[in-house]
Amino acid sequence: MSQRTCLSIILAAGEGTRMKSVVPKVLHTIAGLPMVAHVVKAAEAAGSGELALVIGHGADEMRKAALKFAPKAEAFVQEKRLGTAHAVLAARAAISKGYDDILVMFGDTPLIDPEALAAARLKLAEGAAVVVVGFRTENPSGYGRLIEKAGKLVAIREEKDCSDEEKKITFCNGGLMAVAGRHALNLLDQVGSKNAKGEYYLTDIVEIAAAQGLDVVATEASFENALGINNRAELAQAEDIWQQRRRREAMLSGVTLIAPETVFFSHDTEIGADTIVEPNVWFGPGVKIATGAKIHAFSHIEGATIASNCDVGPFARLRPGADLRNKAKVGNFCEVKQAIVEEGAKVNHLTYIGDARIGAGANIGAGTITCNYDGYSKFFTDIGEGAFIGSNSSLVAPVSIGKGGYIASGSVITESVPDDALAFGRARQRTLPGKGKELRERFSQAAAARKKG
Repeated sequence: MSQRTCLSIILAAGEGTRMKSVVPKVLHTIAGLPMVAHVVKAAEAAGSGELALVIGHGADEMRKAALKFAPKAEAFVQEKRLGTAHAVLAARAAISKGYDDILVMFGDTPLIDPEALAAARLKLAEGAAVVVVGFRTENPSGYGRLIEKAGKLVAIREEKDCSDEEKKITFCNGGLMAVAGRHALNLLDQVGSKNAKGEYYLTDIVEIAAAQGLDVVATEASFENALGINNRAELAQAEDIWQQRRRREAMLSGVTLIAPETVFFSHDTEIGADTIVEPNVWFGPGVKIATGAKIHAFSHIEGATIASNCDVGPFARLRPGADLRNKAKVGNFCEVKQAIVEEGAKVNHLTYIGDARIGAGANIGAGTITCNYDGYSKFFTDIGEGAFIGSNSSLVAPVSIGKGGYIASGSVITESVPDDALAFGRARQRTLPGKGKELRERFSQAAAARKKG
């Protein structure tokens, strides 16, 4: 089967009205990735060499989005919405190229497994002309039933057209279909609009193929594979299922999740074995974590790289460009953005590090800020190996602190500090005996006068 050519046609013309959104339905995200992109990834994983996106509502927006997740996909516009067979035929030019296998999927079914697609393709390789992916459910109400005879699929019957006996069937249509390329256009062109809406249904090719003596079969997948998204509640349901899958996958690969149901991954999160993740951690897109890291509770991480044996949080925020090297530490209520924290460096408490490099073994005291932005441009702060930055210091970029440099607590540093130098950037303290008592008395009298007035 690996040598068979495959075209995946993804129907992505749905509107966003039931989502109560101006955004096309299939561009709503699961794990930070548009749901149609999940379908694209599954198709590619199942060996699809070419992709055709059939789009309608929000066509221009869809084209722009597709360049990010499916840059090689060919887009076709379904000008009028006249049913699923009509939508597939919008991609006639692609079908005509002569692929062995044609996979037809919906852009709003983001939980489809590549294994389900591969199983359908295998049936095509074994000689089937049409393969329908179905699922079983104890409550089939509302779903089309798969009608089989002698192990062959003879029809897909919508519930309203089912006999009382057929309504008892629990094997239902999952929507996904695979068609042998040599038969595809012939079958699609024979679909007629036999319904009140005047629409052309893809499911009709089952009976057309069976009437021609072609081999039509059904394969079985889980219900999740067929879960279509039509509103925000169903979107949340799909997100929950995706997260459960990913959490299990992470734990089986050697990651400890203390409270799995409170950890949220992104579609591209990479996390190494022996990493421990405490409760209530959120991973946005672009996170890569090596082995043996510890991510403490309530941390928010996106676009960051975390090397082996790093320690992050609790209540840490790593923003895009944060790069933590081996054994680095970013502690509680710290934010790091576009900065390298080199091996063994510590950013422990209540600190902002942006557009900076923290040298190996350096220590950043509580309340330290890299002042990197003047309202117009960003500037860089370089802190050398083994430097010590005292608490409540402000480093006004562009500035560098040399190797082994020492910054006194409470300093505002506006000039670079050489290696091994000590820098003070604060006013000299003055102590006035008795003035504290005098000040309190003055404030008390003023407050009393205001109350009388």
